Formats: sequence, C-alpha cells, structure tokens
Amino acid sequence: VREKAARGEITRAARPGTPVDRAGEPGTGYGTRLRTWLMSGVSHMVPFVAAGGLLIALGFAIGGYRINEAPPVTEHFDWAQADSWGALLFQIGGVAFGFLIPVLAGYIAYGMADRPGLVPGFVGGMIAFTINAGFLGGLVAGLLAGGVVLAIQRVDIPPVLRGIMPVVVIPLLSSMVVGFLMLVVVGKPIAQAQKAMTDWLGGLSGSNAVLLGVLLGLMMCFDLGGPVNKVAYAFATAGIAVQDPSDSAMKIMAAVMAAGMVPPLGMALATTLRRKLFTPAERENGKAAWVLGASFISEGAIPFAAADPLRVIPASMAGGAVTGALTMAFGSTLRAPHGGVWVTFLIGEPFLYLLAIAAGTAVTAGLVVLLKGMRRTAPVGTPAAGAQESDAGQQPVAA
Repeated sequence: VREKAARGEITRAARPGTPVDRAGEPGTGYGTRLRTWLMSGVSHMVPFVAAGGLLIALGFAIGGYRINEAPPVTEHFDWAQADSWGALLFQIGGVAFGFLIPVLAGYIAYGMADRPGLVPGFVGGMIAFTINAGFLGGLVAGLLAGGVVLAIQRVDIPPVLRGIMPVVVIPLLSSMVVGFLMLVVVGKPIAQAQKAMTDWLGGLSGSNAVLLGVLLGLMMCFDLGGPVNKVAYAFATAGIAVQDPSDSAMKIMAAVMAAGMVPPLGMALATTLRRKLFTPAERENGKAAWVLGASFISEGAIPFAAADPLRVIPASMAGGAVTGALTMAFGSTLRAPHGGVWVTFLIGEPFLYLLAIAAGTAVTAGLVVLLKGMRRTAPVGTPAAGAQESDAGQQPVAA
C-alpha cells in the first residue's frame, strides 16, 4: 500500500476512495458510476443556476427588458434609481452564471478522482465556457479531467516528486493535458455541435416544438429528480445561462419547469379527491405536495412513486407530457430556472402557463385515481368481489 500511495494509486482498503466510491457499493457497474459522476456535477451546478437565474430574472423585473444594455454598475450606479438596482441584480446573476460550466466540469472530475480532479476540471470547464462549447463541453471537460488524473495517479513517480504530486505535479500535468485537448482537439467540434443544436432549437415551431415539449415533460416526470430529470433540467438551464437567451431557450425552460411541477401537484390533487384510495401517511404527504409542487420540487411525489411506482410514474409522465406540450403550444417563456408559481410574474403568457400546469395536474390525478381504483375491484362473480366492494370505502388495498 505504501508503494502505491507514493505513486498516488491508493486502494479502497487504504482510504475511503472517491466520492463516487464512498456513495456506491463494491462492484458497481460502470454505467451506474458514470451516471453518478454526471450527477455529481449537475447537483453542484444547480444552486449556481438557481441563484444566477433568479437574480437575472429579478433584474429584468425591476429594470425592464433592456436591462442587459445597462452600463456596468462599477461605472454608474444611482442609489435612488430602480434601473440601477435592476442592473446590479442582473450583473451579479451574470457572474453567478459564469461559474455554471466550470462547476459542472469540476465536480464531474471530483466525482471521478476526488480533489486532484478539481483543478483540471475547472480549467477544462472554463475553456468550454470561453469557446462556447456550453453544457456538452462541460460534460466532456469533466470526464476528460477525471480520466487524466486517474491515469497520472497510476504512473510510477520518482521519490523526489512524491511530496509535491498532489499539490503541484498532478494539477500542472492534468491541466496542461485537458487544456490542450479542449482547445486543440475536441473543443471546436463540441462548440460547433452546441451551435448546431442551438440553431435547431431556435428553428422549432408548431408541431415540432410541441413534440419537444412532450419529450421534455416525459423526462422530467420519469424519475422525479433522478438522472433523467436532471438531464432535461440541465439542458434547459444551459440554454438560458447567457445574458441574452433566445426565445426558444426560454420556452424550453418554461416547459421543463411546468412539467416538473405536475407530479407532486397531481398526487396532492388525487389525495384530496379520493382520500380513501390512499393511506393516512400518503394523505399527509399529499398536503405537503401542494407546496412542493407549487415550488417546482418534483421530489415531492417520490413517497407516492416509491410505494406504487407502476401506477404513479406512468400517470405522472402522462400529465407531464400534456403540460410540456401545452406550454410549448402556448408559447410561454421563462427566464428564471426555478421558483415554480412564485415567479409567475416573470413568465410570458402566465395565464396560459398556469392552465397548462392545471391540465397536466388533472391528467395525473385522474389517471392515478383510475389506476388505483381498478386494483380494488375483483372480476365479477369471484368470491372476493363482494368482500372487496364492501371494503372499498374502508382502507386502501396493497398493490
């Protein structure tokens, strides 16, 4: 172990391992580990997106839609003018957004290689941000950084360098390699792919936009805050993580947030309409789900999905698809990446937006009630039919 420690190759028996190793079970498959690495980056990125996006949205709300043309507050700031305060919030939000891609890449690398991965991850992420490689560039930079650090740690190191390996040698070499790869090899193709995807999204209209709304709605409601949900959310937030996002990017953000609100709201409505189909604990969770859903916290539906996934998840996906499609069809836009109904004043076409959420909520609640009601009824003529019918109003029957 001492020899491996000198080379930077520490075994699981000698230390806890990377954050992913500590979170997973021995023998975890590569696909699961890859998903966890990506989730490490996305989960650390989300607070920057939320803070920056809401600050920018408040800047627009206070200073108007031309606030992005305001001069830097370091050059001009009037304490008595609302426009100056709007510009201040807008510019602080822009700074927060500037960390989005570096943090994503840095913490993907951290999930792979622990602290030695942070420096090359942040460097690669900042390069991706600089060359406009966007979200895809951040993903690639983080994976490259983590892989390069792991490769360096496996090399035999001369004794004279052992003490400075984690502080100087690994950050230096890994940053050089990742920087070279991002600037010279893979960065430009990724930036071109990002631009092509952005242009394609900008050209979406009519039925194509509605189909995209359906897809995003399904993804947001598939695992209720899990990897698929986070991919859709990160895709949407990456589109608005600029000071002047396109109209299509803001429509995508609106569809994603609206669909993400549907599962908890749908379950809350279902527990209100048909209380006898749910356990006392689920009815209590339903009360909290009203607030969680209104605040765009999809995880509010997890207790229901964990107890009855075969009914709750399909119903949630159906409602999310309806809401995503309607939101895109109505042309609602959203600059804030979070906030739920509390940022309705920042939404384009707010009444139609709320109508889309209500429609999806009704679909989810109706399907849940239907599916849960079907399991309580035995086929006509069976001995259990009469007993189940007599107990139908008493207590829920396990799936």
